[in-house]
Amino acid sequence: MTAQNLTINPILVDTPDELARTVARLQAEPAVAVDTESNSFYVYHEQVCLIQFSIPGQDFLVDPLALSDLSPLGPIFADPAIEKVFHAAEYDVMCLKRDFGFRFTNLFDTMIAARILGWPRYGLGSILEERFGVRQNKRLQRADWGQRPLSPEQLRYAALDTHYLLPLRDLMRAELRARRREAEAKEAFASLPALEWNKHEFDPNGFWSIKGARDLSLSGQAVLRELYIYRDKQARARNLPPFKVLSNAAMIRLSERRPTTINGLRRVKGISQVVIKRYGRGLLDAIRRGRNAPPPQPPARPRRPQNA
Repeated sequence: MTAQNLTINPILVDTPDELARTVARLQAEPAVAVDTESNSFYVYHEQVCLIQFSIPGQDFLVDPLALSDLSPLGPIFADPAIEKVFHAAEYDVMCLKRDFGFRFTNLFDTMIAARILGWPRYGLGSILEERFGVRQNKRLQRADWGQRPLSPEQLRYAALDTHYLLPLRDLMRAELRARRREAEAKEAFASLPALEWNKHEFDPNGFWSIKGARDLSLSGQAVLRELYIYRDKQARARNLPPFKVLSNAAMIRLSERRPTTINGLRRVKGISQVVIKRYGRGLLDAIRRGRNAPPPQPPARPRRPQNA
């Protein structure tokens, strides 16, 4: 069964009055399923663009882009009497803390539970298909959740991420108890509320992690460092993810060939006319700076542990 064939009618929560009604319903439940959608594939400064909740019989989609105050949700996340069920909670918890300052208690993570139980596949899509016979629309995994209005397909996809989490938790809890692994799971869940978002600070030497960086000549490595810095500045200024300014592969090719003219840029694979129009002069300036810079010092490779 595909998501399109399911009868899922989520409530879109995009007004303060609707949020108040939703909070009242959620607070009356012993457990709520939770997920989030962000726009990290489309912007430099990502944000939570949708928060999904499910309880028996109803799904809710809270729109943070339409609501200026989400503080009424805070007591739900902080209430130890309400279990919050996530799949792969780590990222959601950190993003919700970063954007809204929420605090958390009493979490159940179905991905952690799947791993403890030794399930062969622990991605939510695989679990939904195997346990409930439901297939998600994978095309929407990288949808732009920051765009409005959201399509009906996006709304169904988002609701499906939490729709089955409570019955899935019931299956997992029964299996954890039967196999005497529940205490282990609770210990793992207990560490989740302490997670904090580590603010991304740009590291100009992060270029060493790009595939092929260590294979470049010394001059090529210096050019790559300057291109890496230039790309980040442009991405930050335009609020784009860096890969949408210039791909890693294109930066490696530029560092190998080190063109000095616009015509030279045109001959490098991956450098489109659009890239040249927007960034051509900046790329040539970065390449020039790299040509004149001393070779960067590579970081030390981690030592392999010696055999005892």
